[in-house]
Amino acid sequence: MTGFVTGAPRALLRLEGLLVLAAAILYYAGLDASWWLFAFLFFGPDLSMAGYLAGPKAGAAIYNTAHCYGLPLALIACGGLMPSPQALAIGLIWAAHIGFDRALGYGLKYGEGFGASHLGRIGKTKEPD
Repeated sequence: MTGFVTGAPRALLRLEGLLVLAAAILYYAGLDASWWLFAFLFFGPDLSMAGYLAGPKAGAAIYNTAHCYGLPLALIACGGLMPSPQALAIGLIWAAHIGFDRALGYGLKYGEGFGASHLGRIGKTKEPD
C-alpha cells in the first residue's frame, strides 16, 4: 500500500467526516425535501464499488470519483445558485454519505485493492488507531 494517515491527523479526518455528515443532514432538514429520497439515495455512491469488477485500479478510480467531495459540492452550489432544489438535495445526500464513510474510516482507495485506503487498511489487517 502506498501510504496512509495515522494518529491525530487520522482522527481529525474522521471527525471532519462526522461534521460534514451532521452539517449535510442539518441543511437537508431545513429543505422541503423527502426523507424517503434521503434514505433511498444515501448509499447510492456505494454502487461505484461495482467498478472493482474491472480490476483494482479501475475500481479505485471509479470509487474515488464517487467518494470525493468535488462533485457533490458542485451540485450543492448549482442547486443553491440556479436555484434547483433537487440538485441541492442530491448534493447534500451525496456529501452526507461521503462524510459518513470517512467518519467510519473508509477513505479514498489505492489501486492495490478495496481494502487499501488513505485512512488505513480496511478489514482484518486494519492498522490500529
